[in-house]
Amino acid sequence: MQEFTPIKEGKVREVYDNGDSLIIVATDRISAFDVILKNKIAKKGAILTQMSKFWFDFTKDVVPNHMLSVDVKDMPEFFQNERFDGNSMMCRKLEMLPIECIVRGFITGSGWASYQKDGTVCGIRLPEGLKESEKLPEPIYTPSTKAELGLHDENISFEKSIEVLEAKFPGHGAEYAAKIKDATLALYKKCADYAYSKGIIIADTKFEFGLDENGNVVLGDEMLTPDSSRFWPLEGYEAGKGQPSFDKQFVRDWLKANPDSDYLLPEEVVTKTVNKYKEAFALLTGRDFA
Repeated sequence: MQEFTPIKEGKVREVYDNGDSLIIVATDRISAFDVILKNKIAKKGAILTQMSKFWFDFTKDVVPNHMLSVDVKDMPEFFQNERFDGNSMMCRKLEMLPIECIVRGFITGSGWASYQKDGTVCGIRLPEGLKESEKLPEPIYTPSTKAELGLHDENISFEKSIEVLEAKFPGHGAEYAAKIKDATLALYKKCADYAYSKGIIIADTKFEFGLDENGNVVLGDEMLTPDSSRFWPLEGYEAGKGQPSFDKQFVRDWLKANPDSDYLLPEEVVTKTVNKYKEAFALLTGRDFA
């Protein structure tokens, strides 16, 4: 049997080269504040992978994506075991664009802090009088650069994203920048409307795109998971304050309250976190996570 070792390892995911495709494995690791925690969150990787699959299927008419299969039977024998079952996705190889495509439909987090200071978010002027967690009149596109592991991404203007892309793809900067902006907003609008109908507000999210062998823009990476998005329950939502979320909020809150924890979580925080991921999955897909 052929052995595989990751060609790339992020905080949460491992990427394996499978010749003409890649296999992306979402582990049960969890990170917060750019640190990998000592605990594993059981089944988290599988929930994230299956959620991305759901969204990739849901949006393939909007933008093509890189997903080929999440069935390990379609993958080499090395992956056909419990460690990889459910949390692995075989994908088309893309040349990834060096831009994180962030879209914000509600004002929160760093965007809210920036707005309070000078009425703008990532250089975009917003109407006066917005409250924390309020829905924006229209979703805004706020790209950032992709930083190396351990460094922070940097918010940039749309104009700067053209420059970054032009430097890497001479003659195509403006074209690719416009395409990924349009795709980001179209994906967000379709999915946010759907999620709202299921009881989840997608406050903001990020997408990543790459080019296929013919130079077409294709959606890659993960999609609309609680790790790449801010999900809020619609029930109890009220602008003017922070909102509870379906992601690592329990983890972040506990770490802030326990600065000497050495990034080791108590079991109850781990359980609450995975239950939140499962709840989001069930609301969005209409089926319980098995």
